[in-house]
Amino acid sequence: MAIEIGKFTEAFNAVLAEKGKRKFTQTAELMINFSSIDFNKQDNRLNLELALPKGRGKEMKIAVFADGGQVALDAKNAGFDVIGSEEIAKLGADRPKLKALAKTHEFLAEPKLMMVVGKSLGQFLGTRDKLPRPLVGSGSQMAALADKARRNVRIKSKGKYLPVAQCAVGNENMSAADLAENAYTVYEAIRNKVGGDFFIKSVMVKLSMGKPVKVG
Repeated sequence: MAIEIGKFTEAFNAVLAEKGKRKFTQTAELMINFSSIDFNKQDNRLNLELALPKGRGKEMKIAVFADGGQVALDAKNAGFDVIGSEEIAKLGADRPKLKALAKTHEFLAEPKLMMVVGKSLGQFLGTRDKLPRPLVGSGSQMAALADKARRNVRIKSKGKYLPVAQCAVGNENMSAADLAENAYTVYEAIRNKVGGDFFIKSVMVKLSMGKPVKVG
């Protein structure tokens, strides 16, 4: 039986009531556990990218991998950070700087630099779902892609022996209703992808340092 959005609101109300005080803003997370699905089969694997209707609760910056020209100029005019090809390898060798950049930025890249980025930064960014989106076009198209990068989340299954999907759906400063709407959007997309509730064992929500609360 499908879980109604109101159940998500109830769960997030419980989560937020116990958030306490931290020295950082906690991320709100959705976790879905599956059963009877072999994610080793390609057709069963999750690889979704979804826009959160209420956003992610913070304004991520945008960094563009670009080698001069109009793309770099458009990116600078839009207020984005520009990273040239000569800086990519240096960034790959400076893990503290790369880690700090990945915390605050989403990434776009000129198609010709995708392989260069992948070689130097792919392993680090890939494990954090931060691989750059290929940038096709400039100006208004760049702005639209940047907005998508800020709002979207990526959901991937972890394999046969980790039958779970987990993603951020906002942070502790958002209302329970907004977090519920984001989480419900992700839940519905995953439920449709796997073929219904029969394959979903449990759904939980939590904050970074909090205990999971079962939904429904």
